[in-house]
Amino acid sequence: MKLLTSLLRKFIHNVELKLFDSKGNLHTFGTGQNGPLVTIRLHSAVLESKLGRNPELYAAEAYMDGTLTFEDGSTCYDFLYLFSVNRGGLAAHSSQKMLRAIWRKMRRFQQSNPLGKAAKNVQHHYNLSTELYRLFLDEDMHYSCAYFLDPENETLEQAQANKIRHAASKLKLEPGMTVAEIGGGWGAFAIYLAKLGAHVTSINVSDEQVKIAIQKAEEAGVADKIDFVIQDYREFEGKFDRVVSVGMMEHVGVAYFEEYFNKISSLLKDDGIAFIHAIGRMTPPGTTGPFIRKYIFPGGYVPALSETFAAIEQTGLWVADMEVLRLHYYYTIKHWRERFEANRAEVAALYDERFCRMWEFYLCAVEMGFLHGSNMVFQFLMAKERDAVPIQRNYMFERERELIKKGL
Repeated sequence: MKLLTSLLRKFIHNVELKLFDSKGNLHTFGTGQNGPLVTIRLHSAVLESKLGRNPELYAAEAYMDGTLTFEDGSTCYDFLYLFSVNRGGLAAHSSQKMLRAIWRKMRRFQQSNPLGKAAKNVQHHYNLSTELYRLFLDEDMHYSCAYFLDPENETLEQAQANKIRHAASKLKLEPGMTVAEIGGGWGAFAIYLAKLGAHVTSINVSDEQVKIAIQKAEEAGVADKIDFVIQDYREFEGKFDRVVSVGMMEHVGVAYFEEYFNKISSLLKDDGIAFIHAIGRMTPPGTTGPFIRKYIFPGGYVPALSETFAAIEQTGLWVADMEVLRLHYYYTIKHWRERFEANRAEVAALYDERFCRMWEFYLCAVEMGFLHGSNMVFQFLMAKERDAVPIQRNYMFERERELIKKGL
């Protein structure tokens, strides 16, 4: 316990943590301010040592396995809230500085996504049962940040409809245009663009997602306007009026950003426009947390803006517009977590209790990352020609109002 108590004393200043060790002894940390009291019990002496070395991984695994439990009404959400409001102190601790230095040296290996492996990494997450995702996503199954006009009163469905309308308004899309979509998910954005008159080629490496996307396109009456392709985006060829990529850049990997943007450039016609929507960080380049890396998104990495623009600079593309969405993903994931919790019994029936705890930990952790951490979402437009995108942003707002009036 000595290493763990030393770590907890130095980094927990906000909120109070009551910890019962494996012998039943009580240890108290923090001030009791800025959050709920959190009570946990450790059921293994080995766990005490592991938590002192790598709390971000081993706390998650202990909760999944039942060797870390909560008491006095405390929840996983409370626990991760405590960590999120003390995250600066954790990263500053000497042992954690050393650990992060090792992670940084290994990050190109940890976030490696060469051909073949990239598909396996994506399928690890997206080839899970579609019924799982139906239990917490909106009806159209968007699995990326929504766009809230009224966070307190809008439904998740309304906010996701806002998102694709907001995105489409930036594209200056005309009927008959061709669109390449890198990372198509379950087809919602492709279907929306097809309804606006575009012909969409949607590229994905998750066969499970594509199967559902084809069904949804048929139900929406636009199957003849969308071609679904199961292929790594790096192997795809063609020329398109527009290229869109929503929630895909996070799966590219540290070593592949330049290759990603070069592919986007090669797919664009000379007067074309590309739209990118991705999670980013407002801090310098870093690493993917060990729990997320191991269990949720192997190969995944949230880029810093400096990394993103450094890669774009090598492609000759213009960054024609950029927008940063800060709390929108926090509100989105809050909806997902609450729906997941409401349908937890159904999730357990699909998988098991350990899986439920793993996903509960994941959803709580990423929600806190957007509330108290460095995560945000960026949207930007790129073009080969400096005047492909209008020199004023008014066209976006006019188009958005037009789509609202049409009920789209």
